[in-house]
Amino acid sequence: MFLSRIIYGIEFFVRLVVEIIKAVLSTASCCLKGEVDPVVVEIIPDLKRPVSLAILSNTITLTPGTITIDMNQETGVLTVSALTPRSREDIIPLESTIKKMLE
Repeated sequence: MFLSRIIYGIEFFVRLVVEIIKAVLSTASCCLKGEVDPVVVEIIPDLKRPVSLAILSNTITLTPGTITIDMNQETGVLTVSALTPRSREDIIPLESTIKKMLE
């Protein structure tokens, strides 16, 4: 069990770096083209533990073009501001890895 969490932690770190690089390129492209249309969305992730929600909200904030505005631990709702309209999967692509790693 402990070893599998370490492996998922390594997978999480690698995927996070890849997602940050993809977000940098996407955000730079949108800004250069002038296609900025900020939106605020509420997301209900499939995570139960408060530490999982905190890590997910931090990963959202780490990726350029998105920022977590509010995290309600009681209801599990994250309020996210995105530079351009995006799907739920584009905003939280690391949810499944965090779930395997911590829950």
